[in-house]
Amino acid sequence: MARMGGRRHLKTYAAPKFWPVRERVGVFTVKPSPGPHPASRSIPLLIVVRDILGYAKTAREARKLIGRGYFKVDGRVRRDYKYPVGLMDVLEVTETEEYYRVIPYPTKFMILHPITKEEAYFKLGRIENKSTVSGGHIQLHLHDGRNILIKVSDPMKPVEAEPYRTLGTLKISLPGQEILDYAPLEKESLAIIVGGRNVGRVGRIIDVHKAMGRKRSIVTLEDKNGDKIQTSLSYVFVIAKPGEDPWISLPEGAWK
Repeated sequence: MARMGGRRHLKTYAAPKFWPVRERVGVFTVKPSPGPHPASRSIPLLIVVRDILGYAKTAREARKLIGRGYFKVDGRVRRDYKYPVGLMDVLEVTETEEYYRVIPYPTKFMILHPITKEEAYFKLGRIENKSTVSGGHIQLHLHDGRNILIKVSDPMKPVEAEPYRTLGTLKISLPGQEILDYAPLEKESLAIIVGGRNVGRVGRIIDVHKAMGRKRSIVTLEDKNGDKIQTSLSYVFVIAKPGEDPWISLPEGAWK
């Protein structure tokens, strides 16, 4: 894939392969705005509305619909047609009360999976890093750019933040961002692969081999058929605690 940085415009041939724009006639396509997801792992809202959901035939029509506030991402109206929609985001079509979650899918990399209204009130966020902020409180940095503050009573013993570890997953409410649950990255946790050649496959974690850095660390999972899957630690996204069913709905046959 060609570089997407440094220019306001993006040529169609340089767009990520999972964008459904390759068959369209035209030199240029929409370039995502800077936002919660990198351009190479997101889809501009205009392309979602026009090419995936089919609510518009042209970019002009899609921009009008978006500008009128008919689409919400993670519970908030988004009027920027370049807004990047990415992994685990919840998309709502306000007029039709349709709800979708962006999840990884084999060969297609990412799809919009239909979900219920009840499931649209939460999303999953992988903890990418942690930091200490003013007052000794702990801030959790999630994969979609969110920062969740964990207030501690004693900065010398931040027991309130101890359960939350890097690469674990938070289940948070939308749009309030309250923590509803937490699933650690450990043996028997259920996870979905978000990159590489095994993207979209789901399995229980049976082994984590640590090496120098996330990319070189290898995680072994076991899928519903008992087959073993190995992938980089950086591609593993936990979606349930050990012994639990997936917190999110998945395409038919993905797990059970």
